[in-house]
Amino acid sequence: MDVVDLKEFYGSPLGAAARRLLTHRIRARIRGLKGGVILGIGYATPYLDVWREEADRVLGFMPARQGVAHWPLTGPSATALVDDSEMPLPDGVVDLALVVHGLELSEHLQETLREIWRVLAPGGRAIFVVPNRSGMWARSDSTPFGHGRPFSRSQLTDLLRDAMFSPSGWANALFVPPVQRGFLIRSAAAWERLGLWMWPAFSGVIIVEAVKQVYSVRRPKRARRLVPKFNPVPQPATVGRAGLSNRRENTLDRCAPPI
Repeated sequence: MDVVDLKEFYGSPLGAAARRLLTHRIRARIRGLKGGVILGIGYATPYLDVWREEADRVLGFMPARQGVAHWPLTGPSATALVDDSEMPLPDGVVDLALVVHGLELSEHLQETLREIWRVLAPGGRAIFVVPNRSGMWARSDSTPFGHGRPFSRSQLTDLLRDAMFSPSGWANALFVPPVQRGFLIRSAAAWERLGLWMWPAFSGVIIVEAVKQVYSVRRPKRARRLVPKFNPVPQPATVGRAGLSNRRENTLDRCAPPI
């Protein structure tokens, strides 16, 4: 999707309701980021405002195929147009990565996940918001969550583990039907409570929190040096003609059959 389409959706009543519901669910999972570095990937800027006063730095990286939008509305821009498989950051500098409209639209999924893993600090966390394959939002192309590749929970688990992430928490959100109807949007909070109680597997999106895994590297053991138990007895390099003649005679005597 183009960045213009994304901005238009979040400027609509349905997009504003989706932002409120998702921000509440994401915020409930994240605590203790005062003084940290937060990176939004994809089109995550609608959800980053809540951390601007708390975090030391908040950045937004938008993929080149999508386009970039200025954010925040006031002050210097904190967004950049990047290749999501080669981000302009050193290793291990990000405390939290928030990925919204990122994985489902990525053309190089494994490379993107490995790049997110690289820029995260050891023990850093990532929040992935993806369309639910079983939900209504993935079946409607009138919203950004209806574009790209939806995921099931098992698919997302395998994908994150292959990229050296450990899923540590799950949440579901967006149970309101994805239609621009005033009475439905006004009752979005009631739809959310009812959906979480009755049919959580059919939410519009899946939210997963994952932790960067860092494996310890053991030094290889040194190969044991083999020492012979018995010392070899050196033999003379040459023998005289007489000694060679006697040796041949003794060998023939041993090999001759008895008479």
